[in-house]
Amino acid sequence: MKLTKMSHACVRLEKDGRTLVVDPGGFSEQDAAAGADALLVTHEHPDHFDEGRLRTALEANPAAELWTLESVADQLAAAFPGRVHTVGHGDTFTAAGFDVQVHGELHAVIHPDIPRITNVGYLVDGGKVFHPGDALTVPGLPVETLMLPVMAPWNKISEVIDYVREVRPQRAYDIHDALLTDLARPIYDRQIDALGGAEHLRLAPGSSAQV
Repeated sequence: MKLTKMSHACVRLEKDGRTLVVDPGGFSEQDAAAGADALLVTHEHPDHFDEGRLRTALEANPAAELWTLESVADQLAAAFPGRVHTVGHGDTFTAAGFDVQVHGELHAVIHPDIPRITNVGYLVDGGKVFHPGDALTVPGLPVETLMLPVMAPWNKISEVIDYVREVRPQRAYDIHDALLTDLARPIYDRQIDALGGAEHLRLAPGSSAQV
């Protein structure tokens, strides 16, 4: 499977000539969802969900479909009947040849005064890749490649390190990093590398790796 990291939280997976795109949001490239055969969105926040990018991808490929939670599905289902699917924790489905399991229910706590919204994570092809969205969800199953949210208003580095330790992936690739400056990256790299207990990697936007 080919994994391509787009800006921020967007990831493209390619296998057998088909493409699955997760979270092509407003911090990602305008063409982050281009050519997608299937799309997954973890939650409604604009850095993960951009309606325009999704509409463009669904219009460009009449066979493309979207799987997401209700708050996002409600905004697109009428325009693309039969192609927008609502999912929640515990669901399983196949999207463009990728087997997907849904894990998690709530967005991480930003502040106790801010109501928590729904957030789901996606475990792809039996643990080849896990994208948790905006939560530190532990799927409770083996994970080869963890997409690791390294920097957000809702987390701190000790939580990121403990999350890697709890999931115990073979490797962790940084996501949710658009707000992380180049000055801070070596600090995060050094601490996660030393304490996470898994291979810790980073891809520049547009770069790819085999997983």
